[in-house]
Amino acid sequence: MTKVDFGSEAGAGTFVRKSFDIVVHGRFHGFALARALIAMGHDVMVHTNYPAFVVERFGVPRSCVKTFVSHGLVSRALNTMQRWVGKNILDAQLHRSFGRWAARSVRRDSDVVYGFSGVMEEFLRIPSDGRQLRTLVRGSAHIEEQARILTDEAQRVGVALDRPSQWKIDRERREYALADHVFVLSEFARTTFIDRGFDPSRVTINALGVDVRHFRSTEITLAARRARILSNAPLRVLNVGTFSFRKGIHDFLEITAELSNIMEFRFVGDTPPESAHLLERASKTLEMIDRVAEGSLAEHYAWADIFVFPTLEDGFAAVLLQAAAAGLPIISTGNSSAPDFLEEGHTGWVVPIRNAPAFIARLRWCHDNRQELAVIAMEASRRTQARDWSTMASEFSDTTQKISVARSAELA
Repeated sequence: MTKVDFGSEAGAGTFVRKSFDIVVHGRFHGFALARALIAMGHDVMVHTNYPAFVVERFGVPRSCVKTFVSHGLVSRALNTMQRWVGKNILDAQLHRSFGRWAARSVRRDSDVVYGFSGVMEEFLRIPSDGRQLRTLVRGSAHIEEQARILTDEAQRVGVALDRPSQWKIDRERREYALADHVFVLSEFARTTFIDRGFDPSRVTINALGVDVRHFRSTEITLAARRARILSNAPLRVLNVGTFSFRKGIHDFLEITAELSNIMEFRFVGDTPPESAHLLERASKTLEMIDRVAEGSLAEHYAWADIFVFPTLEDGFAAVLLQAAAAGLPIISTGNSSAPDFLEEGHTGWVVPIRNAPAFIARLRWCHDNRQELAVIAMEASRRTQARDWSTMASEFSDTTQKISVARSAELA
């Protein structure tokens, strides 16, 4: 850990340069966080199953990457197969395999380890002298809460859903206990830990960021959106993500069936095997577009007037920040990051999960109150509360520094 004094005249105070090891079995937000930490001047090493040349495309130098390429190749092949057979194959073996590799790969002398849940048990079991801060990030709600919600939904819709297996639940619970600190991405996710008896002082929110400039709507787009709203043309309603029951697709189809005669609906994203049987029904009330590269999503946000996201369980949902950056009024559930940044009635609305009538009522209000909706759309664009990755990295760096200082005091 190295301190660099930028001088009082710069107003930046003292920057504490730290070494971070980020362990991520895939990409998630790991690459973006690494890029932002490197830009701050930190020493970062990313441990992933993506090839180094691919990670480099996301702005992380190859010299900052250690990769388990064979694991990535097998994982992606099995994920493709899962789309056809509808279940995870060798999931437990792959998690343990990556965990064992990470335990060998992570630097023992780095200041902070930031590992994604599910693949960290092997590393976390290695004895530590307490000087290295070993943290875990859980991208969703507490795994037991996630399993409960999905079990309830399977009973509601009468479909066998992909949900955490008992081995995965047990593994993650052990990781939660072994980690020095747990990071989550929203107040909703943090509450699910505390409700299960987790020490509140050991779980901290570090919300995601977004490439704000990429998704921010142009003045032309905002003017066109306002004109559409005020023209009484059918409102354009967008949903982006995964066409799955976890993301509230059962309710979304009820919404579109009720309102497709007065509104245009579009969904952009993947369709897992569990909901493939709904595609024919969906085609009657909304436009279905297969998943597109993140770089192409901005045009879909520009198309829309309102963003609707009836998710049942999300630790954050990056699409909410993308929609916010695009200046869209948002209607979402409280089981996500929406309550953390939406201003009720000013930039959007939060409604309960499994409550299609509440979404329908709010959308009807938007249809019937065009002048007010136009004002909200303008407010949403002006108050863009989407934070960028540098903000996330800065807050993460500050938080880990405070935790490390407190731990050092305890060990002294």
